[in-house]
Amino acid sequence: MSSEATRKPTLDVASGVSRNAILIRLEGELDVEALPVLREHLRRVWELPPKKFLILDLGEVSFCDSMGMNELVEVLHRCEARGTRLLLGGVQGVMARVLSITGLRHAFEVFAHLDDALRTVVAAPP
Repeated sequence: MSSEATRKPTLDVASGVSRNAILIRLEGELDVEALPVLREHLRRVWELPPKKFLILDLGEVSFCDSMGMNELVEVLHRCEARGTRLLLGGVQGVMARVLSITGLRHAFEVFAHLDDALRTVVAAPP
């Protein structure tokens, strides 16, 4: 077996919950190997009562393949079905390029800085 086939996912996922938002921070590579880690974390999020916002902090994502992008689209669809606004924060570098190249930049609410996404949550009416 090649080392490629046995490598461990290189994605760390952490989250927090506030009154009207869930924040999920991703760090590392968002690729096919990392999807089980992300999906398990999201499974627990989907079990919570819906919040008005779900923020994905992508500022520390160093790589994203087509499967990672497919997962982001699935998260968007799941959020829409729940009446939750999905905000992508920290979209610079790799993620900005991937969203632009794939033509998905305008499918998401994108913020170059996480703080801008957080301000959107704070400014929203209850």
